[in-house]
Amino acid sequence: MAEPRIRSILSRLVSDYGMFFVLLLLCCYYSWVTYDEQHPTGAAAAEQLAKQITRQFAKNSNVLIVARDSNEDGTFADLLRAQLRGEGFSVIETVKGQPSDARNAIQRLTDAGVRVDVIACNQATAGWAVMENLGSKFPSLASVKIVQPQSYRWPNFLKTDNLLNVANQIAVIAIIAIGMTTVIITAGIDLSVGSLIALSAVVSTLLIRDLAGAEQASALAMTACGLAGIAVCAAIGCFSGLMVTTFAIPAFIATLGMMLVASGFAYIFAKGQSIYQVPDAFVWLGRGGKMGVPNAVILMIVLYLIAHVLMTHTTLGRYIYAIGGNTEAARLSGVPVKRILVFVYTMSGALAGLGGVVMASQLKSGSPTYGGMYELYVIAAVVVGGTSLAGGEGKVLGTLIGAFIIAVIQNGMNLTGVESYTQKVVLGLVILGAVLVDTRKKSGWNWLRFRAAKIND
Repeated sequence: MAEPRIRSILSRLVSDYGMFFVLLLLCCYYSWVTYDEQHPTGAAAAEQLAKQITRQFAKNSNVLIVARDSNEDGTFADLLRAQLRGEGFSVIETVKGQPSDARNAIQRLTDAGVRVDVIACNQATAGWAVMENLGSKFPSLASVKIVQPQSYRWPNFLKTDNLLNVANQIAVIAIIAIGMTTVIITAGIDLSVGSLIALSAVVSTLLIRDLAGAEQASALAMTACGLAGIAVCAAIGCFSGLMVTTFAIPAFIATLGMMLVASGFAYIFAKGQSIYQVPDAFVWLGRGGKMGVPNAVILMIVLYLIAHVLMTHTTLGRYIYAIGGNTEAARLSGVPVKRILVFVYTMSGALAGLGGVVMASQLKSGSPTYGGMYELYVIAAVVVGGTSLAGGEGKVLGTLIGAFIIAVIQNGMNLTGVESYTQKVVLGLVILGAVLVDTRKKSGWNWLRFRAAKIND
């Protein structure tokens, strides 16, 4: 009795959380293969180096700071100077530039007879040739200490910037995958979402340029233009739903046709060109953020929470599952099948339009080329997340996990230097594997039991 129960529990765990375990294993694997030496930069390097200098040198020491002419190095130099002065050190000069600038500054200080006790560098400037054998080049600086932030070992994959980049890059796909999940649960498909990304981006930026004042557009006007782009895509999704329900056109054909229509309209409206005349504030949705978390990621999380509640705690969610499980039985039970199907295709179109606005915000432009192959990535995220292509089964949060699995695989392959062509092969195999697992799960792995029985006989 205990063995079947344990087997049932394990089967339920694999079914409900299998993809989450896969995501954890992928994160562990890429953390292991990208474990490397790290060199602090920017503000982190300044804080560490300030503490190091404070511990090792007297308060009356003269410090020369050497950094490159870049935003990150500028932050490092400015913050380090402020912290050292706050601790009572004398920062005699801050160099921001090339090795020749550092050499000229050192030469000028030695010619003037200025005492230099410490040269504070980051990892890059400490490796400049001018810093090598400094005492032989400038005898008066033979006792000068060159200090730099201490390195440490950490996975490149687990660096905060990389993890936020993964989340931000997958945001558009994950947002659109919410609508695709509801469509596939009803045993349908929506191939138009990639083209709707481009159409929404073009419509939104075109309205901003031509009607809202271009670079001088207000926040309210940009919001209205974005909503207009989303509304256009929702209308196209609604039309696809009507084709499927009213004329019984297979979803594959209906949405394939609308994919071409939406792509054509995007090129016609934009006249084949990209649209760049948008305000700097337009990037708020795609690039802005709070406490280091991009706004696009926050939006994605909020939408998934809403979708999870919709699918698990509302009558509408139960209707969507019922239609995918057995359309005729759902109809006989009083479910308004046609209206629900039109709703899910409309929602899929609207979320694709929202994804287009987010992408336009991330890239600060609109272009008819946006969204290429995105319909395949979205479908892949849904399938990898455990939603059955046969309909009636799937979870929104599973789709989010599926989206992150794809993002982690792509990011990990980029970090490990896998070429783009090989990445396509790997992603294709991942999708095939997910579909295979789905089909075998549906049949209860009966084929394996049959093979085992034949071997035992």
